[in-house]
Amino acid sequence: MDIEKTAKALKELGHVTRLAIYKRLVKAGYKGLAVGTLQEELEIPGSTLSHHLSGLASAGLIKQRREGRVLYCVAQFEQLDEVLQFLRAECCIDDKFYTDDNDLKELKRG
Repeated sequence: MDIEKTAKALKELGHVTRLAIYKRLVKAGYKGLAVGTLQEELEIPGSTLSHHLSGLASAGLIKQRREGRVLYCVAQFEQLDEVLQFLRAECCIDDKFYTDDNDLKELKRG
């Protein structure tokens, strides 16, 4: 994932309402959640919810599918993984990376 896509995803998740929506969709798992259910649970007006869902979708964080008259939203876990991998890719690259309890104990002892 490149820096622009990561920045877009983080920007969308940086808004309190969008983060709450995304968190709820992550909790729902791969089945997703109906937009009406999201609206009820989070007490968000329809037009506002639509605006926020559009932002999350444009960042690739969610996908929408229609079943009959019901619109469902599903978190895209692969996209979230890519964002996290991007952030971890160079984590502590200039420092020793501690991977087990013994390393952590050594670090704490100094």
